[in-house]
Amino acid sequence: MMSPLSGKVVVISGGSRGIGFGIGQAFAAAGAELVLAASSDKTLATAAAAIADSHGRRPATVAVDLRSEAGCKAVFEGVMSRFGGCDILVNSAGATKAGDFLTLPDNDWQDGFDLKFFACVRLCRLFWPSLSERHGHVLNIIGGAARTPDPGFLIGGSVNAAMANFTKGLSGLGKRAGVNVNAIYPGMTETERVEQLFEQRARVAGKSPAEIREELVAREGLQRLGRPEDIAALALFLCGEDARHIQGVAIAVDGGATPGLY
Repeated sequence: MMSPLSGKVVVISGGSRGIGFGIGQAFAAAGAELVLAASSDKTLATAAAAIADSHGRRPATVAVDLRSEAGCKAVFEGVMSRFGGCDILVNSAGATKAGDFLTLPDNDWQDGFDLKFFACVRLCRLFWPSLSERHGHVLNIIGGAARTPDPGFLIGGSVNAAMANFTKGLSGLGKRAGVNVNAIYPGMTETERVEQLFEQRARVAGKSPAEIREELVAREGLQRLGRPEDIAALALFLCGEDARHIQGVAIAVDGGATPGLY
């Protein structure tokens, strides 16, 4: 039986690795037309080949610098030229740095906002007319630090909090335009990205990445770290018709690591 997502045009920023790639795999399995955007031709080619091997259909790819307005416009123009519109926009790009507040330079802060926050804002703005016309979906992959500040992850927490506010505000426009706008807050997830974070935290603490991993899992009482497929399963649901009445929410996929009520 044909999936309801079959033929839908899904644009995923940061789609060549990690969570973005996992989400791409899930949408490809559901029959969607994929467009993966990232900075590296090499990682995009690897991701596209893997998805083609698994699902028999090679996604379109766009290698651009998403930190720039020109890069975001190139994604938009490529999608509109090839597919004529976008049904689902997944903003998953971003790799903010952890570390000691006093030694993190300004350009690390700027890079974090440029790649994760401003790329999300620009892509939403560019694709909004098409998403409105198609009554589509925006899904922002943010992170638990938006809700739980961490002195060792101030760049990521600040960027994530900005994205959270933007997502909720945009959902107000989405209600009127017929576009569902929601977010997922992954916890620590088994990707290359999380290994980089462990290394950054380890340098500050004078410990090994393995020790940082063990301490985090123990502190948060987790059975395991998350996997990209954990996030992908929720992404499929939130971008389907069964979730049409879910608007402006952020759902944590973190094994219960987020403290407090929300």
